[in-house]
Amino acid sequence: MKASIGGYARAETVAHAIALLGEADGAGRILAGGQSLVAALNLGASAGDLLVDIAGIRSLRGTRLDGNRLVIGALTRHSDIVRDALIAEHAPLLAAAAPLVAHDAIRNRGTIGGALAYADPAAEYPACALALGATIILEGPDGTREVAAGDFFLGLFETAREDNEILTAIAVPKARRGELHVIREAARRAGDYALAGLAVVRRDGRHRIGAFGLADRALLCEGAMAALDQDDVDAAITALAQDIDPPGDTQASATYRRHLAGVLLRRIALDLGGAQ
Repeated sequence: MKASIGGYARAETVAHAIALLGEADGAGRILAGGQSLVAALNLGASAGDLLVDIAGIRSLRGTRLDGNRLVIGALTRHSDIVRDALIAEHAPLLAAAAPLVAHDAIRNRGTIGGALAYADPAAEYPACALALGATIILEGPDGTREVAAGDFFLGLFETAREDNEILTAIAVPKARRGELHVIREAARRAGDYALAGLAVVRRDGRHRIGAFGLADRALLCEGAMAALDQDDVDAAITALAQDIDPPGDTQASATYRRHLAGVLLRRIALDLGGAQ
């Protein structure tokens, strides 16, 4: 099937892109790396929408420090995240997650902002954003607003972004001395979407666990976090089974995904040097 769109416009600035979205009256779609959107278009999922291409807006690329935060532009590509020195130092969880995203061809085009805005429940970055305690930065006709990652992912491919807003950046707290970041996932083949995955940050003796592939959206696993804070891995695995709500499909049953999640958490606990 070939894509059917209502038009194409290349935005020169963020303000221009916002204006184009406003003119589209709810029928505008933002095109960045295009790795998810173009596939959806080819399946007929977005027929008739105006594509607003933001790929040429240079201000949305790269990383910068802002006080105690690292700000990553929405158009920063997965391949750039792997190599970025600031990300390696201040958000190593993202540096570890980027090589897990699909294949080289997609990593060379896909962007972190696109992945967050698309909010695929099996994608790595939304879970990382939760584990890091990140903030999503949006710009719209009323200016800039910031949304905590925990309030941003609402459901299956659903976020708190309004139709006339653009996700321009993600801000994460700079890693502290002694902080540990680990991500693990289980997939049938390298490059496939994860059947189950966990992203974990241990900060000041406390844990934040983001789950992906284990519900209709990325989840923060609060029961497992509380148990892991007490160095009780068995209790954390038991609590994790209650925290998540995995789907069952042709790739794996819900029961199998719960089992995988527990296996991953035990391995992460070993990675962190915790109790067995």
